[in-house]
Amino acid sequence: MTAPQFEPGSVTIVDYGMGNLRSVQKAFERLGLRAEVTDDPNRVMNAERLVLPGVGAFGDAMAELKRRELVKPILRFIESGRPFLGICLGLQLLFEKSYENGPIPGFGLLRGEVVRFELPHGWSVPHMGWNQVRQECPNPLMTGIPDESYFYFVHSYYVVPLDAEVVAGTTEYKIRFCSMVRQDNVFATQFHPEKSQALGLKLLANFAGLAAPTSPASSISVQP
Repeated sequence: MTAPQFEPGSVTIVDYGMGNLRSVQKAFERLGLRAEVTDDPNRVMNAERLVLPGVGAFGDAMAELKRRELVKPILRFIESGRPFLGICLGLQLLFEKSYENGPIPGFGLLRGEVVRFELPHGWSVPHMGWNQVRQECPNPLMTGIPDESYFYFVHSYYVVPLDAEVVAGTTEYKIRFCSMVRQDNVFATQFHPEKSQALGLKLLANFAGLAAPTSPASSISVQP
């Protein structure tokens, strides 16, 4: 097949029927970028930059990704070295399993699991609203963003990575939990940059500015 022709900085957003896809698309469009929403496996695998958003239940998300035959294309995309961003549920899906109505297997790209907040009386779940992110390691997505800046969260479950080196950011909500990961070309946030006003747009702009390989997409296609 012929690979799609993208403008510099273009972004492809995975559509699997869950999440506020239009909000993510509009955030990139506010930056003057081309942002395509698609569930076409070949367009996902041949994207220049890929975003996996998500709001909802882990098991439903995995079932829908499998039904639309999107798991393999997403993993093939990541293997190619091109920039990938997971948002909220899109972060959790990268891990080995979730205990949301589970355990339910995830992508297994990162070692660790997804667990529910178990907090004392007076601490509401879901964790909802603005909270700070402490930067735990150098991260190109946070360039120009002050440490411990506020971002917008909505979630009842959080990731527990087994490998400390993938933890790029943490947040305090009675306990300190991982709110951002990075491994090579894979970036993911528990918070919603598309809902986080100017600093969220800055993070998305930094992602769109990451260099992507120029050639590997042309030879990749999903076999029936």
